[in-house]
Amino acid sequence: MTQPFRQGYRFDSAIWSGVSLQLLADRIEVRTKDQLHALSSAVHPGGFSYANRIINWKVPLTYQCDDPVRDLVRQCAEWGSDPAHTIGLITAAKLTHAAVTELEGDKFKLLCCTTVGTRNAARAGLPRSTFSAYTPGTINTILLVDGQMSESAMVNAIITATEAKTAALQQLGIVEKATGNSATGTTTDAIVIGVSQAASWNAVHAYAGAATTIGCAIGEAVYETVLEATRTQQEE
Repeated sequence: MTQPFRQGYRFDSAIWSGVSLQLLADRIEVRTKDQLHALSSAVHPGGFSYANRIINWKVPLTYQCDDPVRDLVRQCAEWGSDPAHTIGLITAAKLTHAAVTELEGDKFKLLCCTTVGTRNAARAGLPRSTFSAYTPGTINTILLVDGQMSESAMVNAIITATEAKTAALQQLGIVEKATGNSATGTTTDAIVIGVSQAASWNAVHAYAGAATTIGCAIGEAVYETVLEATRTQQEE
């Protein structure tokens, strides 16, 4: 595991040819050689899609989020990214402190990149004001899988990743400021899983819970990257 952008501006996968992460002035760009079958809770486009670029866009705390989809589509044009094949996330967290890890396992390769801001940490399940649909400062997780997964396994992977994120926050003692209760995340967390679906693997992962090889790896990767990015978010 590493925080590559504290020392440099580019990270090239050591296990998956053609996959790179680059820190630019206002964003992290994840590029892949081929289109990925993706599932996300991203601002744009969200749901199932196909993409070869994932962008984690840093905005100021004063960002007015009346129409974040419009803003991201406009930014894609400025960045030279095709919005039809770009997944866009928004954060106010330090991009330089993104944590990245890679793992190889049973018929898959995995890369995970997480950025963390916990100023709006919250505990799901408690009543709260819902006056704002979006607040900058969030935990954004990008999972890239070279392998084959069913769509239900991709959904399962989101569950496993979320459980791992929550476990990491509880390990660190992150709490919801208003109540002092252990936080399960922030009010605006987002996640992307992009899968190569390369037929050369000749093995489809049908599940991704913690008892599966791929699910265990996803949980480990998310847990470790959330720990590292959260622990260091206040550092220079």
